[in-house]
Amino acid sequence: MKILLLEDDEILNEVISSFLIKKGYQVCSTYDGEEAEDELYKNNFDLLLLDVNVPNINGFELLKNLRTNNINTPAIFLTSLNDTEDLKEGFLSGCDDYIKKPFEFEELDLRIENIKRLYKIETNFVQSLSQNSLYNFNECSLHVKGKKYTLSKKESQVLEYFLKNKHRTISIEEIGVNIWSYEDKPTDSTIRTYIKNLRKILEKDIITTIKGIGYRFN
Repeated sequence: MKILLLEDDEILNEVISSFLIKKGYQVCSTYDGEEAEDELYKNNFDLLLLDVNVPNINGFELLKNLRTNNINTPAIFLTSLNDTEDLKEGFLSGCDDYIKKPFEFEELDLRIENIKRLYKIETNFVQSLSQNSLYNFNECSLHVKGKKYTLSKKESQVLEYFLKNKHRTISIEEIGVNIWSYEDKPTDSTIRTYIKNLRKILEKDIITTIKGIGYRFN
């Protein structure tokens, strides 16, 4: 299960992230509304945990924007705003639940479990790639013909980008911009090496080369 956390208090962000990771979730931590919005338009998440009073775009506006653009990922507000009008605005923004700070982690855990039940979200999300291979998002592992291969962080990010863009030709430049957007972009040769490593594991022709253009995930 992949969770996006928006919390501008660095210490609280770290504490919540640590709790969620120990529960077996993948967590993307963000600290302001624009950063969160950018991540949400680049990646798929199963659940959003959103503070409200954050820089640039507040949590209410962020969720309204997402719902307007048909992004219906379940969302829980984690906020110190606790009067009736704030609660009303939160639900009108499109949230599924609203937790008032300070809260116990047991409460957060119970509310997440409720969202998983309502939306039938599987914690161990596995996607079939072919008759003989599958990918486990939580473990970042490939299972091919009964053998398990644990991928590096960047290898898994490259594979997940291909999975989101199946049957579309993707250039080296596009991969670099989307996966290394906040880091120094590596050389084209380095990106090709990540793809080469995946092709060694995957069955033949799952990733094909489109000469002079890029790659296609079939």
